[in-house]
Amino acid sequence: MYITQVRPSHYSDRTQLNSQPNGTSETVGLRRSARNILTPKCLCHDHSVNPRRGRPTKRIVPRNAFEEEDSTESHSDSGPEENEQNTLSEYELKRLENIRQNKAFLSFLHLPQLTKALNPQLGKRKYRKRPEEGTLPVRKSLRLQKKKTESMVVVNSLKVPVPMCPVNLQEDSQLPESLLHLWTEEPIQYEWKKVDLQVYKEGLQNTHKHEKQVVKVVKKWIYSAAFHPCASSLLMAAGDKCGQVGLCNLGASWGDNGVLQFEPHTSSVTHMAFSMQRPSTLITTSYDGTARAGHMERAVFDEVYRSDKRLKGFDFLSHDCSTLLIGDVHGDIAIVDTRTPGTSHESIHTLGRGILYSAHIHPVQKQYFVVAVDSGVGIYDVRSLKESTQPVSVLDGHTRRVFSAYFSPDTGNRVLTTSIDKLRVFDASHLASTPLMTSIDVDYQRNMASRGPQRQALWDPKQEDCFMVSTTKQVNKIKVFHEGGHLVHVFDSPDYLTAVCSVMAFHPSRGALLQGDSQGWLHVLI
Repeated sequence: MYITQVRPSHYSDRTQLNSQPNGTSETVGLRRSARNILTPKCLCHDHSVNPRRGRPTKRIVPRNAFEEEDSTESHSDSGPEENEQNTLSEYELKRLENIRQNKAFLSFLHLPQLTKALNPQLGKRKYRKRPEEGTLPVRKSLRLQKKKTESMVVVNSLKVPVPMCPVNLQEDSQLPESLLHLWTEEPIQYEWKKVDLQVYKEGLQNTHKHEKQVVKVVKKWIYSAAFHPCASSLLMAAGDKCGQVGLCNLGASWGDNGVLQFEPHTSSVTHMAFSMQRPSTLITTSYDGTARAGHMERAVFDEVYRSDKRLKGFDFLSHDCSTLLIGDVHGDIAIVDTRTPGTSHESIHTLGRGILYSAHIHPVQKQYFVVAVDSGVGIYDVRSLKESTQPVSVLDGHTRRVFSAYFSPDTGNRVLTTSIDKLRVFDASHLASTPLMTSIDVDYQRNMASRGPQRQALWDPKQEDCFMVSTTKQVNKIKVFHEGGHLVHVFDSPDYLTAVCSVMAFHPSRGALLQGDSQGWLHVLI
């Protein structure tokens, strides 16, 4: 924007003049910013009464007008307060009077003094006290600190030994004599004869289940179950998520429909087993870090091993079942002799990082055992663990987490593994080399690890070359496979397969199969 303007004499240094021949000067238009040239005048507010609405309004007038009034009134004898009141409207005068009266009323009430008297600490700065020495640190979330969660052990504060008193009966109830008779019954050493695959398939088709063979044994989610080896009756045991152990005999009249419940642990019972050589003892392991032996003849649960880590599983290392091989979730293997006084181990060995899911002893050569640790499966020799923890053989081919690994029941020439996505069978006839034989895709949805146990495929003791697994992608099914990979039979009847069952167990001599669900019910197939 171009502006032509004649400047006074005191702006001559900023204005360029062009001399004319006749002696006159002519201004030349200079390109200047309007912001620097046209400086706005300072405005202030003048309060007056709007004649229409009867309320004061603000009228904008130049500040120079007030400066002229101040200069003319400065010679008067009136003070500054009177001059200010003369310039204010009636509304402003009334407002100032109201403010003065309110201040006087509040000062008459003495509110600050009353507030200070009621709360002497008001206004004082509070300082956070430093924690004294020896106090526990402040709890912080591991998720917010971006740290991995660690496996916590629920300390078992139960008495040692724990009395075998049923919690579902009245206090001081005696254990039934018939249970003691079954508990001490010597098992029948029955040897299954391998039959033709077609005959085995026909036997599976005749398997059925009645309503009487569904019974609630424990209160919560079943984490482990086992059959007692007695042949005269179906005596079963199950352990749940809260540490409860239930004993059940189908058709018995004692207890609650043949069920007795005990509480030997304070956390999930991860594994339990009876022995063919010592059927009067029930061994259980738990996440509370203890392993207990239930003796019915003495009516107690003795503590045979205690650890500061969560125990995952075990197996009988010796033929007389006096020595145990116990694994924890950190991948450690402890050798425990139940005949030694105390609750410590004979030796402990670290096999590798990760969670240990299962440990199983070779049925013939007891010095070998197979373990599943996260995505790795290896066969180890107990005799060489002190010198080295390197496996004798590694079962390659797993790309996902492995939940179980079991030798075949009679000869141990096969190893069956259960992974998230597949079932695999390895040839273990020569332990130094274990090639992969079969890989089977399974159509089941993986459980959440924090919610319950994972499904595991088990060998059928009646037919060593066949195994079973529970699947639940669409409906609950039990599928029977041959070690070659082809499907033999499917149990999919909606009449008795009505619940999702993650835990299975076989009877050693009667050919019965049990399944445990998330509500504490056992489903028995005969």
